[in-house]
This record gives sequence, C-alpha cells and structure tokens, in this order.
Amino acid sequence: MSRSHIMMDGNEAAARVAYLASEVVAIYPITPASPMGELADQWASDGRPNAWGAVPSVVEMQSEGGAAGAVHGALAAGAMTTSFTASQGLLLMIPNMYRIAGELTPFVLHVAARALATQALSIFGDHSDVMAARATGFAMLCANSPQEAMDLALVSHAASHEARLPFLHFFDGFRTSHEIAPVEPLEAEDVAALIPPEQRRAHRDRGLSPDRPAIRGTAQNPDVFFQAREAANPWYRACPAIVQGAMDRLAARTGRHYHLVDYVGAPDAERVLVLMGSGAEVAHEAVEALRLRGERVGLLKVRLFRPFPTEALLAALPGTTRALAVLDRTKEPGSAGEPLYQDVVTALQEGRRSLTAIGGRYGLGSKEFTPAMVKAVLDELDRPAPGNHFTVGIRDDLTHTSLAIDPGFSTERPETVRAVFFGLGADGTVGGNKNSIKLIGEETGLYAQGYFVYDSKKSGSVTVSHLRFGPHPIRSSYLISRANFVACHQFHLLSRMDVLAVAEREATLLLNSPYGSRDTWDHLPAAVQRQIIEKQLRLYVVDALAVARETGLGGRINTVMQACFFGLTKLIPIDEALAGIKRGIAKSYGKRGEIVVERNYAAVDRAVERLKEVAVPAEVTSRIPMRPPVPPGAPEFVQLVSSRLIAGEGDQLPVSALPAGSSGTLPRRFPPGIPRSASSAASASWSARTRSSARRSTSRSGSRRRLRDSRAPRPGGGSSQNSGTPCRSPRRIVPAAAFA
Repeated sequence: MSRSHIMMDGNEAAARVAYLASEVVAIYPITPASPMGELADQWASDGRPNAWGAVPSVVEMQSEGGAAGAVHGALAAGAMTTSFTASQGLLLMIPNMYRIAGELTPFVLHVAARALATQALSIFGDHSDVMAARATGFAMLCANSPQEAMDLALVSHAASHEARLPFLHFFDGFRTSHEIAPVEPLEAEDVAALIPPEQRRAHRDRGLSPDRPAIRGTAQNPDVFFQAREAANPWYRACPAIVQGAMDRLAARTGRHYHLVDYVGAPDAERVLVLMGSGAEVAHEAVEALRLRGERVGLLKVRLFRPFPTEALLAALPGTTRALAVLDRTKEPGSAGEPLYQDVVTALQEGRRSLTAIGGRYGLGSKEFTPAMVKAVLDELDRPAPGNHFTVGIRDDLTHTSLAIDPGFSTERPETVRAVFFGLGADGTVGGNKNSIKLIGEETGLYAQGYFVYDSKKSGSVTVSHLRFGPHPIRSSYLISRANFVACHQFHLLSRMDVLAVAEREATLLLNSPYGSRDTWDHLPAAVQRQIIEKQLRLYVVDALAVARETGLGGRINTVMQACFFGLTKLIPIDEALAGIKRGIAKSYGKRGEIVVERNYAAVDRAVERLKEVAVPAEVTSRIPMRPPVPPGAPEFVQLVSSRLIAGEGDQLPVSALPAGSSGTLPRRFPPGIPRSASSAASASWSARTRSSARRSTSRSGSRRRLRDSRAPRPGGGSSQNSGTPCRSPRRIVPAAAFA
C-alpha cells in the first residue's frame, strides 16, 4: 500500500483510529484530551463512516462519570465502544473501569496523560492520572510520539478484542497530544484487517439480549469472590503475547516494528535507562549522541505497562548492564518508589539479575526534560554509589534530591532549522505556525515538528511556538533553547521578557514593529540592543499590523508574519511558499466567504514587500530599560517569586522558594498595581488595544448579552477541574440515566 505523510498531532492520530474502530463514542471534554472528542463529534456530523461503513454514534454526556456509564452500557449491549479523557476525568471513570475489566469486556480508553490536582491544579502533562488507574485491571499501552499514538491505538483496539481485556492507551498530554509531526496514517482497511469479523461477532454475541438470557453484575459472598477474581488469570497471562502479535501484524502492513519493550543503544551497554512516554524519545536522542562519543549506554522503552512484561524486559536488557536507572513521570508520596521503578526492580529480582537499580522523577506538570538531563542521569549511574530516588530538571535545595545538569550539552543537529515565535493567545501566531509546519512537512522533503507553549489562561496570554525542520527524523520532544530564527509578533514583549535568550549566535530576528526600519532600533531596550550586537543577529522588521489594517484584516497579523518567515528562511522557494500559504488560507477561511480569503491573499502579497532589514550599529544607543515585572515596593514574596513567574523565569526557582509544605497557599493581599498573574502583565497592552473596541460594541451587543446570560448553563460546561472546551454538538448530550 502506498502511504504518504500527513502533519497531525497526537490527539488527531489517536482519534482517527478510535473512530474507525468504534460504533459508539461517549465523550466529555477535558484538557488536553478534548480535541479527540471534538474531532469524533465533527466526523460523525459530517457522516464519515467507520471501518465497516457505519457512522458511529457520538454522544456527549454531562460528566466523565456519565461518559463512563454510557460506555459500560454500550459495551454490555455488545457495541464496539471508545472514549477519551485525562486527569480528574479519568479518576471519575475508575469505578466503571473496575467493572468493565472484571467483566472481561473489550474496550479502549484513550488518555492524554495529565497531572492530577494536588497542591494546585495543573492542566499540563505527566503520568499521575494513568498511574492512579493501574490497579483497575485495564491493560495499559504507552505511545511516545504522534505516529506511535496512531499505531498503538490500533494495536490496543485489536489486542483488546482478541484478549477480551479493556485497554488504556495513553500518551503524554500536550507534549505528544499537541505536538504536530509527520504521521503515516492508517486507513479503514488497516483497522478492518487487524480486527477480524469473528472477533467483532463474538463481542456482539456476548452482549446482553432477551434472545440470550444471562445475568451480569451480581453480588458474591466470601465463599466464591476470591476464586472468581483468580479465574481471570489466564486472560492476563495471555495478554502480552496477544499484544505482540497485534504489533507484528501492524508491522507486516506498515513496516513499523514495535515490541513490548524496545531497546536502543550499545549492544554491550553498561548503563541503561528505562522510560515510558515522550521522555523516551528525548533519551533515545541523547543515547545516540553519547554512543557517538564512545559511551556504552542504552535505553529500554516500555510500551506495555499492564500486564507488566517481565520476560520481555529481561530479554531486552543487555547482559553487560551493571547499572540501571528508571525514570517515572509521576510522584507517589510515601511510597518505596514510583510505579515503573517498583515494577522494574521486581522484574530484576524475579529474573535474578544482580545489578544496581535506582529510580527518579522527572517532567511533572510538563516540566522540561532535555538531553542534558538524560546525560545527568547516566552520569549519576557512573558514580561508585549512585543516589536513589533522585529528581532531575529542578533545583531541590530543600531535600537535595536533584541532579546537577550540564547546560552546555546539546544534541541539536546544525542542519536543523530551529525557529521560535513569541505571540499572544488569539493573535493568530499559533494558527499561522500550524499552517507553516503543515506546508513544509507535507510539501517538501524535510522532516518537521511543531510544539506550542500556552499559558494555562490561554487567550490573551503569551504563546511561544517551537518549530523544527530538517533532513533527518526529529525526536526532540523538548523546547528549543538554541534557535537560529526568532520572531516576536508583539513588540511590547521585548521590554517585558527575555525574548532573545533562545537566540544562538548569528541567528535571524524578525520583529513586528510599528516604527519602521529607520526608527525601530531607537525603540529597543538597551538590553535587547546589547544581545543583538553581541550575538551578531540579523534584524528584520515589518509593520504587520499596518499591512493587516490596510487589507481589511484588523489586528490579525498571522498571515503577514507567516509570509515574512518563508521570505527569510527560504525553506521553500518564495513563489511556492506564497502559493502554499494561499492554499492554506482558502482551506482555513473558505467558509467565511470569498472576501475574507481575498483580504488574506492581499496581506500575503504585501508582506514580503514591506519586510526590511535594519542595519545594526556597533554600539548600544538606547537608554530604554527593561520594564520590571513588579513595582519596586512590592512585598517580598512578589519580588522573589511572582516577579520571576511574570518574567517567564519560573523554571529557575528552587524548591525552597515555594510555600512551606508545598500546600499551594499563596499570599493574596497584593497592593494596587501588582499583577495577579504572569499573563496579566504580558498581555497588558494587548488588552488596552482591545478595550476601546469592546466599549464601542457594548451598546450593540448589550441586549444580546443579557439574553444569552439569562439562559441556563449548558450541560457539561467546563469546570475548574476540567478546564476543557465543550464539544460541538449539544443536541446530542444524553443524560446518564438513559443508559441505566
């Protein structure tokens, strides 16, 4: 079968397979899994069929508990069913998950793994949620990248039907769920081939029906309950081999090979790491770089976490291994070790493998995990007595668990274009960059990767887009710290945060400036001028807002800046690039009418004409200071902690800087003038520009707003726990009682 790459994120990759393999999709939105449900809802509305020609029934419930109940009911009736969730949403499904697993029912739950609310809410990624579900009886399969999210989604659905066990297929929230990368898509025929008709028929025949009377969901007394639990053992013992069989059948169709535990590295490795999720791709990149230096290191990627593949792990581990480190992306306070570490240690003990094994934590709440951190762990293993229960990626000056990191270690390839874009939520920067990466990834021979950093407040706060392009596959599941192209789409950010910290020497800097090529230099803060001179940056400016206004786009500058990016990087011949941008415009804005499309076309055509290079003087001429994040008279906590957060320097704060006991309680009596959040300072001028237009529209929209506010809230509206956006079809919201 001829296959081509399509640029998509992990959520879409998993959702495509889940939709094709299902008859019922029960959804409830929660960040960062919401796009999976939204896509399934849209596809059903468009009449897109599953792998067997039927349009799945997509139902949005009023809570995650309702979605789990709907799933259980549909499964009991013999329907092929799926769902999507994350974080607290997964916890609300756990009671039904125990029942579904206890009844040996095929089902796949796709999870964009996210932190659980502890001392504070976090919408960002780690494995806290999926680890809380590891005792439910669900098999658990982990994907490390968008391509794996698609492939292992199909493996999960196929193995679930053959093994008669429910599967929890998970991947890292945001880092994988929202990363855009090239994916070879699986088609309906692939799904149909891996889930044969006899297995679908067997599942349907096990459904409750008046034609086949049976009783299910009974109560059992002490005389038989224990025996009934142990009766499930044969299914769990057979599961690993069934999963490997599904992986092998997928490989026969696609050429992509997976194993329960995959090893990469030196065949005679002495130091080995064990990881799951996107962090394994970072470790893969670091291990390859260290091997080129002659180091005997390796990596075990655990894909099947439940049932734990003890035999596969021992078989994959080189016999020369003398020290091993297991990294968990979760924290279990008070335990003897985190979940993956405990399982690996148990496997080593049962296999009578005598070696040093240590465990550590990384990446909680989407904390960065870089090749330098991987090297720090491997360096720790080389010590005569490596420390156990370490942390990496933070500075723990309280309990002293953290490892020292060499900031100079990098595995970035010099031929890779690394571009970083600073903007504000809803200004179009992220949307424009998504179009750019899809254009490059699908229409050139280059590999591409896009990842977008959002503040949890989303609209109006700072966004940072990280784009990579190069001739080699990209495993770099971490942020760019050495960019050869930097764009600042909001000029005022230059005086509020260190935008140029990521720029490497002789990089290109593109500014959206209202001052033109002659006067922009005089309006830059002295610190910014100094960095431009010292790093020998090439400076280009365009008044994107003026172009947008002239062409009738108002404040939407994304197409202007997108055209300038292609004009400077020359990744694609400019004529081809502009034509590609226009195709993207037609696709994105075609439903809004021909006038909107033509205005965007005009903005693209004018953008490159208005792009000008600024001659950089040899000396700093500015006396403009960087704007302090907070007033000088602010309270001590604001000066020491809040100011660092507002400046985008929160990663540099040590453990001791946070409230005693990590209770999450913060001082609240701020004097007037102190920003209440990191985003409020950064978006101040953005808010000022929009405030006057909002006042003008108040009189026109007042009556409509009063009418809207008087309506009852929509069932399933996002709560502080869910932080999700509602899916598209309120007409199909079904109360849980309907499935009772």
